[in-house]
Amino acid sequence: MTTEAAPEGPLALQRKDFVTDQEVRWCPGCGDYSILAQTQKLMPDLGVPRENIVFISGIGCNSRLPYYMNTYGFHSIHGRAPTIATGLRVMNQDLKVFVITGDGDGLSIGGNHLLHVMRRNVDITIVLFNNRIYGLTKGQYSPTSEFGKRTKSSPMGAVDTPLHPLSVAISAEASFVARSLDIDQKHLIATLERAARHKGTSFVEVYQNCNVFNDGAFMEFADKAVRADRTVRLEHGQPMLFGKEREKGIRLNGTTPEIVEVGNGVSESDLWIHDETSEDPVLSFILSRMHWPDFPEPMGVIRAVERPTYESLVQQQVDEAIEQQGEGDLDALFMEGDTWTVE
Repeated sequence: MTTEAAPEGPLALQRKDFVTDQEVRWCPGCGDYSILAQTQKLMPDLGVPRENIVFISGIGCNSRLPYYMNTYGFHSIHGRAPTIATGLRVMNQDLKVFVITGDGDGLSIGGNHLLHVMRRNVDITIVLFNNRIYGLTKGQYSPTSEFGKRTKSSPMGAVDTPLHPLSVAISAEASFVARSLDIDQKHLIATLERAARHKGTSFVEVYQNCNVFNDGAFMEFADKAVRADRTVRLEHGQPMLFGKEREKGIRLNGTTPEIVEVGNGVSESDLWIHDETSEDPVLSFILSRMHWPDFPEPMGVIRAVERPTYESLVQQQVDEAIEQQGEGDLDALFMEGDTWTVE
């Protein structure tokens, strides 16, 4: 008879410690279940006490996730999770803060807030569930829905140009940008771990299937039978190879990517070598614009650079002000300047 080994480490936490007693209420078969499961599996490995972890969400199917994490959580209002996360992180820098959002919540009503939290480099982890549809409100097209998408709110086909979340994140100067698939569990948990350990704003887009209102949106390249040929796994410092036999690669012709067959005069040294740490975001942006069927979909970490975090810079200013002017006096602040008494 064998027994499961006791967890090691100062916290000795397991996945079950992060599971709540709440009934998980998503549609059967929804990709959200996989993201939740990998998130719960990851938590013990981070070595952070549960009382120091906070999940903040906005509105949408994905935004129920804080109910299912046995940590602190905040189910906030539509699109404003990044704002609440910023305030929380600035005021308590001992907290590990996650923002859970979606293509509608984060890129439509919350687009402004998402841009600014990334450019500020607040030390939070943002996970954006992208199913290219509004699921909670029953199937309207979203900011990431493809051009011509027929939905309940676009019966003749959407005429909006879709947003590409990774391109938005890179343009907003997010210091960590990555992508994974809901059904690729090993890759997903590894990507989430990289993001959670990054110091600064980390942004992870997860292609997530809505099997009710947009079923199979990503299966042309996400299905396991074709994934090797239609996605490229990004590895820092390694050539961009893909295919079941890794027989194909991506080469740069100036700033234009092109697919080549390895062999017959093309070697791995001719291929695009992925550099996730480059301070120049141009190549990262080019990579974020590669999409099936013209190119294999990039999966993994696109960018990971170091920058001072917003809250550390704010704290530095506070410390300098106290050093120069002493501790603040709230009453004196209220009474300074032009004041008058109303009889």
